Amino acid sequence: MEPEAKELNWAGNLSYQARELLYPTSIEQLAEQVRASDKARALGSRHSFNDIADTQATLICLSKMPETIEIDAQAMSVRVSAGTTYGALAETLQAAGFALHNLASLPHISVAGAVSTGTHGSGQAHGNLATAVRGVELVLADGSLHAVRRGDAQFNGYVVSLGALGVLTHLTLDIVPSFEVQQTVFEQLSWDKVLGGFDALQASAYSISLFTDWSGQNVGQTWLKRCVGDGLGDDIAQGKFGGFPATAAMHPLPESDGAICSEQLGAPGPWSDRLAHFRMDFTPSAGDELQTEYLVPREYAVQAIEAIRGLSATITPLLLVSEVRTIAADELWLSGNYGRDGIALHFTWKPQQEEVEALLPRIEEALAPFAARPHWGKLFAATSAQLHELYPKFNDFIGLAQRLDPAGKFRNDFLNRTVFGA
Repeated sequence: MEPEAKELNWAGNLSYQARELLYPTSIEQLAEQVRASDKARALGSRHSFNDIADTQATLICLSKMPETIEIDAQAMSVRVSAGTTYGALAETLQAAGFALHNLASLPHISVAGAVSTGTHGSGQAHGNLATAVRGVELVLADGSLHAVRRGDAQFNGYVVSLGALGVLTHLTLDIVPSFEVQQTVFEQLSWDKVLGGFDALQASAYSISLFTDWSGQNVGQTWLKRCVGDGLGDDIAQGKFGGFPATAAMHPLPESDGAICSEQLGAPGPWSDRLAHFRMDFTPSAGDELQTEYLVPREYAVQAIEAIRGLSATITPLLLVSEVRTIAADELWLSGNYGRDGIALHFTWKPQQEEVEALLPRIEEALAPFAARPHWGKLFAATSAQLHELYPKFNDFIGLAQRLDPAGKFRNDFLNRTVFGA
């Protein structure tokens, strides 16, 4: 079927080029659509800012597939349909007394899309969202069903897969007992004190986000998410990092309404309502923004932050806000944190794509000494040759993709440019 008009991504900066957009309603129909296509890509919640999900042939959207959320309390796992949003999953888990170990900023994104691109969340002790995956189910290029579980050969290549192996249908995730979180926000912490005590600051909460525009001597906002009763000291409240506590609900953008953000001011509440930055029942913005993000080894955190601060004169005029977070290491082949604890340097840009894309090589050059890996679903300039040097298992992933999809049904311009080098 021909779409009535070109479909757009969430931000509106990309028009999908597919000649058809299909909405299967069953596994059998999905398998047949994949088998019959010459080129295909899966389309999730459209919260990617580049052409990772695009194709000129067949786009397959799973939003009309039956939603599955099957909790196994004995195994401490949940089997979830690929198109389910984290918001819907979190609500169901919380109602049953369970939780995920982490959530991204937005609960509106699909589980499969977030996992496949290595999307993370925050907390120095917590791996990205993909690290919770213990089982993967997908439709291969020939329409057959394929499943792998943690411990199987090459499992770590299946998880952050960029859609290159097949169309995900279900994922099985680790779950933990539900827990409560208190979120507090501090304004205008001193950059000098934050960088001088970076490790102590990061250890002071379950999850910490620094929001900044990179100008000036202070961090704009610091969001702390703490487990109720965790017993952590409060160096921030004691003034060791400067700044002062916010007295009203804050939004990362100072001019925006904090009411659409997860509850703050220290009010305790379930993880499902606190770990994400934004409420599920609000759209966090109109979408007219661009995003870029780089994952840097933890040992280079201070140097990398200082390098970006040094580019403030060129970054800040194009910027809406930046966020700095920490993520634990993992063993997933194409994860931004494969083999290393790290920090994430996130940039939310004004919708000026030409100017932003012209700036990205300069940012990547500044971060090159720190082996920065770009987020797969956001804007970046690096090519396959450059990325190959950043991932020890890059060739292993290419081999896995060639074995599962020898004719390249799931390849597109993005994968050819950033992975396969064709």
